[in-house]
Amino acid sequence: MKAFYVAIIGVTSLLGAASVSAATPEENYKASCAACHDAGVAGAPKLGDKAAWAPRIKSGKDALYKSAISGKPGTAMMAKGGASNMPDADVKAVVDLMMAKAK
Repeated sequence: MKAFYVAIIGVTSLLGAASVSAATPEENYKASCAACHDAGVAGAPKLGDKAAWAPRIKSGKDALYKSAISGKPGTAMMAKGGASNMPDADVKAVVDLMMAKAK
């Protein structure tokens, strides 16, 4: 379990240090979200997993935007996926992309 948290901290450090220069939601997803959401790390819903995303989508876009922008306390979900310099509008575009893949 300790190794798991060390890995999360390592990914967090790398993502936090990365400069977000991607222009499209897909590029931003790959740069800041894929490390957890492609593999379902630490309970992150996998991209395209309709069952995992259904209750989240049901909570509404605003709730998902808030979680993505501010992070989720008590979980590995960091604010803006660790890309603190990503504009809120870009985060929302990534959330929209992820929701679309789950429908």
